[in-house]
Amino acid sequence: MYCNILSFVLFHFASHLDMSRALTRALDDSDSDAPDVSIDRQALVDAEAKLVDAARRVTVARTQFAEYARARAEELRDIDSDALETAVRAAAEKFSAGDDMWTSFEDVREALRAAAEDAERAAAACEDELARDADATAATVSGTTKKRSADDADVRGAEPADDEMIDAEISIGLDDLDASDASSQGFVERAKYVPLRLTSDERKWLRLLEAALHVSEYTDKVDIVSYKSKTQRITKQLREICAILTGLVVATDYKTGQQLCVDRDFKDNEEFFQDVFEIGRRHKVMNPEKMRSEYGKMVYLLQDSQSPQVQELLEFRLVKPLKTVYSFLKARNGEGLLADANMELATGEIMHEGLPRHEVQRMIKKKERARDYIASKYQSATLSKEDILQCLYSIADNNAYLRFNRDPVDKMLGYLAQFFNPNAIEGGFSLAITMGLHGARLSHNHQKQYMYASQSMMLWREVSNDMFKLWYLAESDLLSETSRYDLTNTGQGLNRVQSAPRVGKAMHGILATCQRKLGHWVGSSVIHLGDHNVPNALMFIDKYTQVSRILNPVVLVIEQIPVLAKDPGLKAYIDAQFGGVENAQKTILKDFFSYAFDGSGAENFFDAGSCIDGRLTSAWNWCSKIEKKSYYPIFKLAGFSGFDGGDFRS
Repeated sequence: MYCNILSFVLFHFASHLDMSRALTRALDDSDSDAPDVSIDRQALVDAEAKLVDAARRVTVARTQFAEYARARAEELRDIDSDALETAVRAAAEKFSAGDDMWTSFEDVREALRAAAEDAERAAAACEDELARDADATAATVSGTTKKRSADDADVRGAEPADDEMIDAEISIGLDDLDASDASSQGFVERAKYVPLRLTSDERKWLRLLEAALHVSEYTDKVDIVSYKSKTQRITKQLREICAILTGLVVATDYKTGQQLCVDRDFKDNEEFFQDVFEIGRRHKVMNPEKMRSEYGKMVYLLQDSQSPQVQELLEFRLVKPLKTVYSFLKARNGEGLLADANMELATGEIMHEGLPRHEVQRMIKKKERARDYIASKYQSATLSKEDILQCLYSIADNNAYLRFNRDPVDKMLGYLAQFFNPNAIEGGFSLAITMGLHGARLSHNHQKQYMYASQSMMLWREVSNDMFKLWYLAESDLLSETSRYDLTNTGQGLNRVQSAPRVGKAMHGILATCQRKLGHWVGSSVIHLGDHNVPNALMFIDKYTQVSRILNPVVLVIEQIPVLAKDPGLKAYIDAQFGGVENAQKTILKDFFSYAFDGSGAENFFDAGSCIDGRLTSAWNWCSKIEKKSYYPIFKLAGFSGFDGGDFRS
């Protein structure tokens, strides 16, 4: 029974494998004895891509199946428990059914034990087969990939970075979840990934960059299926964007523009273009809600500019390292200020809620004095007081980001613990879900769903807490000169599928830390990255920046319900419809914790389910159905306008 689940995937994997091997043999024959045989190299490349995708799907399927089998065995053992035996004996004594009734229950119990053992064996067999096939699949993919011509410029493959290089570049610093708070992290480590706040002059260049990207049709011209040389198309579009930027500079500041244009070409202005694009990247990291259409376009054109073939034609580079607080201070020998004991006071958020005005004013003055003290103490000939203040403001911006993006997750975790008990079910507020009912694709009892929702949000919290570091690593993966991408139809149009080893390693580190801290993990631990679900690191970043957009409106509505109830008319409506303020809050939260984590949002377990990324997919699916909920009028009364935060172009 268990083996039939994978038969469809394995059949397609075998067909792709046979196709690739046949094309490889044909290529070998044409190279040796049959020069008149014409081999379509693009067909070989496509077959190899399908082989890699099939191998990845088989790996995911086997991993998820093994996890499902083990979960099934645990459920069966829960049924076959001492509590069941006690209950059956009590029932037998109460109804005087005698040994015949007990014998029938013993038969059922033996059947449960046999089913649990069968599930355990299936899981162990699947895991063993997965381990054996991993090396064979890697060898097959490697063997076919080596057949490619080294000088084929149109073939784009993903070359994973060396593990030692990745280990050297990544320092996760997640030994303890409690130590991951911004207030307890080492400022030196944090500053390595915190972008430097833009100056007034840099904001002028930012406006020019946004204008140039807004009118550009780069991805429409490049990411298409065409027989023309892609390298030439990329080079032409890059030169057009540089020309637009130069023209905008002339229109804004004629003297500066004249210096860029007179007797100089694009190559001579390499530093200017690098600075402008770096400003755009830095601004986006600090403000994820900005440049929502322009940023993807910019990253993709910078990604293409890293290609050796494009650089040969373009003759200059557009990418430079991101300017962070740590790199800025280190270049001026001022990194010592990050270890100052007053850093937390000088950069921390002022939590003013519920405090009197005079207390808030006192906290503000104390923070300002701490900033002035650090700036005066560490200023030097190479590091001015204004430079130090800019660095402090940048770290403070990071704290503001964490407050907006991480704190809603903390509040939702608080609501889960406040209104629900994993070991007791209140009438009408069970979190249990059943596959096939109300769109759910998972089956969990109340306790298991409580843990599933809690663990998912704890993982989101850690991702949000380390988002600047993950973003830094994501750009390193996207703009790598060694890792190439494949333009592939993922089912949602043509997308750039590219491996992301740095982000993948960081995410596995965060997940492992969460699992180690929690002790038990409900659901799958598969992380989709570099496949048709999450094609590249840009899609990964975009996916997890949505967490605050999902949770913030829910938190605001829950907080506003008691305020709404102060109005007599609205209170009467809440009492009549929900039975009181607390019941209204619990109704919304019960629906969210149940059906925002039900594995829905796709038609198969590859794209949704209980995998790490599928949990966020389910949450977005819940958001898309908010208008159909019985409590939607409460959302509108609380000022809800949407989960997207208004006009995405703003």
